[in-house]
Amino acid sequence: MSEKDYYKILGVSKNASEEEIKKVYRKLAMKYHPDKTKGDKNSEDKFKKISEAYAVLSDKEKRKQYDTFGSDGFQQRYSQEDIFRGFDMGSILREFGFGGGGFSSGGQGGMRFSFGNDNSGHGPNRQRAQMKGSDVVYELPLSIKDIATGTNKTVSIQHTGVAETLTVKIPKGLIAGKKIRLTGKGEPNRFGGPPGDLYIKSKVLKDPVFCAENYDLHITTFIKISEAILGATKTIPTIDEKELSLKIPPGTNHKTKMRLTGHGLPYMKKDKKGDLFVNINIDIPQKLSDEQKKLIQQLAETGM
Repeated sequence: MSEKDYYKILGVSKNASEEEIKKVYRKLAMKYHPDKTKGDKNSEDKFKKISEAYAVLSDKEKRKQYDTFGSDGFQQRYSQEDIFRGFDMGSILREFGFGGGGFSSGGQGGMRFSFGNDNSGHGPNRQRAQMKGSDVVYELPLSIKDIATGTNKTVSIQHTGVAETLTVKIPKGLIAGKKIRLTGKGEPNRFGGPPGDLYIKSKVLKDPVFCAENYDLHITTFIKISEAILGATKTIPTIDEKELSLKIPPGTNHKTKMRLTGHGLPYMKKDKKGDLFVNINIDIPQKLSDEQKKLIQQLAETGM
């Protein structure tokens, strides 16, 4: 189904007032009304379109729904019959100087076309039945471990008040914001068409050891002042429960960042991993023993 931009059809802005919309519609109706165009098919089609646009934009609630859900979402919620329900076209046309008696039934004005349901099998309801229902996005909390190894999760989805429980296979690499699709598990189509899809979107939980940024992981390790000056070797855990030896070079500064390539999170459907970054923090002691103070004073005297 093609989208219908009612504002564009009438040639008004989205901020147009009710009075402005009415004024523009009156001008277009005067131009394209079948009484004026004498059987011109293109003009008749144009008149249908501008009348539908006016029926929506002149009604506060319908206009609000259209602005909120957009053309596609609005057309799923409103049939042609819904759009023109409560819309007194005859009265409006008489106000504009036309006879409205034959608007939908083919009266004296010769206007034999309908804005309601088309029972020919090719009308709006048939089109809606061919469309999918609405898609659903479900935000699923996942641990960094879940993302690193893949897992199975049970989720409960509400469809018009009825819960459906699903077991979802979470692949490796479903980092924050990434989604997987479950075809046909979204909202049903109320016109009898196929349901929409369900999208499982990853939300990464806080981890006591690692912090994730896309496919990279970050970890913090603390070293002593002496280790920063002289160098050291530290044992660093990885997300796959291994341990790596990281050499801290002499003269390492506070908040130095070191990279361990290929020890981050796996990419989805790729034989590739992000990196593990080790943030080096120098642990400054709050209290010193008398011996430590003496040694520090001696170092200070040497110019350190």
